[in-house]
Amino acid sequence: MNTKVNISELIQKLRTISSAGILDCKKALQETNYDIEKALILLRERGATKALSKTSRIAKNGIISSYIHSGDKIGVLLELNCETDFVARTDEFRNLAKELCLQIAAANPKWIKKEDVPEEVIKQEKEIYKKQLMQDEKNKNKPENVIDKIVEGRIEKFYEETCLLEQPYIRDPQGKQKVKDIILQAISKTGENITVKRFVRFVLGEE
Repeated sequence: MNTKVNISELIQKLRTISSAGILDCKKALQETNYDIEKALILLRERGATKALSKTSRIAKNGIISSYIHSGDKIGVLLELNCETDFVARTDEFRNLAKELCLQIAAANPKWIKKEDVPEEVIKQEKEIYKKQLMQDEKNKNKPENVIDKIVEGRIEKFYEETCLLEQPYIRDPQGKQKVKDIILQAISKTGENITVKRFVRFVLGEE
């Protein structure tokens, strides 16, 4: 991390997502070389985060939300779950559902999370990336483990493009927040687990 400003921004982001204290966030980031996802895991292991501790709880209530894009050519249906009907009726929860619908309409994810991507799809993508790399002469003498590391990096990029929770949040112009971050923020505010159950995106003329 190059500047104090960047570190401060990371600490604030981690606090917003996790509801943990400043010192806990700062320490977790330092110990994970300022990798925010690893820092989140570390905070959870230490019991320092309230939001993440709720993500294992069962969410059976919720709402079906919808969005029709201007021009009536793209539509989205989304099932967003929470733990109680009380939270399902709050503006916080309903606004989150609308934001997720907008995200789906704009960014066209194929799956909800990484774990939903079929193994055969991941295998195929890795093979394609590897072949593309090996077509470049400068890569032909690189060790296998280096090539594999580059491929894994591209797979992470693939997840960011195709998995809803990994996508950059469309309202964050700097691309620092992912969709899963805004869901964790809502979990922190509502005090309940919130999960995306399913969604479907319709495009006029597509089957």
